[in-house]
Amino acid sequence: MGCGSSFPDRDSRQLGRPLPENPGGQDAKNLRVKLVLLGDSGVGKSCIVLRFVRGQFDPTSKVTVGASFLSQTIALQDSTTVKFEIWDTAGQERYAALAPLYYRGAAVAVIVYDITSPESFSKAQYWVKELQKHGSPDIVMALVGNKADLHEKREVAFQDGTEYAEKNGMFFIETSAKTADNINELFEDFVDYATSKLPPDVLAA
Repeated sequence: MGCGSSFPDRDSRQLGRPLPENPGGQDAKNLRVKLVLLGDSGVGKSCIVLRFVRGQFDPTSKVTVGASFLSQTIALQDSTTVKFEIWDTAGQERYAALAPLYYRGAAVAVIVYDITSPESFSKAQYWVKELQKHGSPDIVMALVGNKADLHEKREVAFQDGTEYAEKNGMFFIETSAKTADNINELFEDFVDYATSKLPPDVLAA
């Protein structure tokens, strides 16, 4: 299941840390990050985005068709504002050929798997290889094990995710869109990680 087949464009300032009083001031940095989400159908990509942008979780919504676009702006502790331009791609096999349309030009990619599904972990590794071959040479990737609230049904060990991410130079975190655990941390900590690796001209307001 997804968490919405189509969301309106949105520049929400309700989540994350409060934005500074003067985001355009001399000491502030304004970054724009094109982010693409990839992963098997049903792993919760749309649920992660919906939780991040709207603070909502809807387990009854339909799977994503094609791709959805959303945006969200947060402020980091150093007064940097970050506008995420998020492309949430469909996980069904029939839409796989469309994925390059969305990850082309993306500065960062979030590859999601379901900790209760070894098959989805294998599909995540497929997407990592695809991005390494065909994505931007400077792309920074995060590996996300979602549905961490289902720990009693876990079939992908935390250590497996950690080791694969380390081997491929990726940021790694486990999340739960249902409980909101680590959702904001995913985006806030990942952008810190990404900005330390990306050339300065890749991120711009």
